[in-house]
Amino acid sequence: MSEALNIDEFLKKAVALGASDEHIIVGQPPFVRINGFMKKVAMPVITKSDISEMILHIAPENIAHELDTEKDIDFIYEIKGCSRFRVNYSRRLGSPAIVLRNIPYHIPTVQELRLPEVINTFSKFQSGLVIVTGPTGSGKSTTLASVINQINLQEYKNIITIEDPIEYIFDCKKSMVSQRQIGPDVVSFANGVKYALRQDPDVILIGEIRDLETMDAALKAAETGHLVLATLHTNGAIQTVNRIVNLFDESNRILARKRVAETLRAVVAQKLVYSQEKNKRFPACEIMIVTPTIKDYIMKSESDEIYRLISNNASEGMITLNQSLAALVNEGLISGDEAMNSSSEQNELSKMLRGVYV
Repeated sequence: MSEALNIDEFLKKAVALGASDEHIIVGQPPFVRINGFMKKVAMPVITKSDISEMILHIAPENIAHELDTEKDIDFIYEIKGCSRFRVNYSRRLGSPAIVLRNIPYHIPTVQELRLPEVINTFSKFQSGLVIVTGPTGSGKSTTLASVINQINLQEYKNIITIEDPIEYIFDCKKSMVSQRQIGPDVVSFANGVKYALRQDPDVILIGEIRDLETMDAALKAAETGHLVLATLHTNGAIQTVNRIVNLFDESNRILARKRVAETLRAVVAQKLVYSQEKNKRFPACEIMIVTPTIKDYIMKSESDEIYRLISNNASEGMITLNQSLAALVNEGLISGDEAMNSSSEQNELSKMLRGVYV
């Protein structure tokens, strides 16, 4: 491998520049993502043979036989003293491609992430379901890692994580943390939850809920007295409740809604928004804490009432996405235009920014 295309040296430089992702495709120089923006690197154009050489260097030996047959492969690569990387090896127009996501060794705290302090209280929950949701790249896994590490540092628990692939590595502190990866350690998320229940868990982390089987397993785990933390791809607290319920057949949705109302403890919906200078990003969050009143409204499917309660219960730690965006504007951290572009309820946010109500 020539020095210009040395994958380790390239990744070390990308990490030093603050990149979050690296993209290596045939026919283009490498690209990196810094502060959310894609930037082309001043390096030679990548060839098929370059990628073939790179992938043989970074892929674990146990998946080498899959490189020629599988269309998509996920795995972890590590450069000691630099960073861990979540790697996706895929094909585009028949040519190989590599995308890497940087996973720092340090697990940031809620404060370091500039997330609402109420998220720290989730580590004290003894049971129930906590969902962190948002678009790809919004920091869901990092938020959950922060909560898990808070439990690890402060509580005497047995924590089992089921991930695809394993991202942050937890050292056992007060808690015992067992991390299981889809593929090498367990067949699927649903199977992982099923067998985790036989391993004396207190806390179960599900890297992503993708289907009904996993959701049903998550609810069963929460119903039987465990704390379950998971991610889901939705855009808000109410949409999350509806998404969970709609995973079930129509004939089972009334019961599903009751199960969600009984087990759901909190939902965090987050996205990253650009600063005024476009050189950093800040999290904007919608947070729903399931109080007895919200539990009742979930069972009755009264979404408007749930949103009203989220809007009016700052003392409980709740906040709507628009309130979070307006606060970032008022602090001078993001522009009004950026806030409006990030909002799905722009009329409401426009009134907030004009001071009609907050």
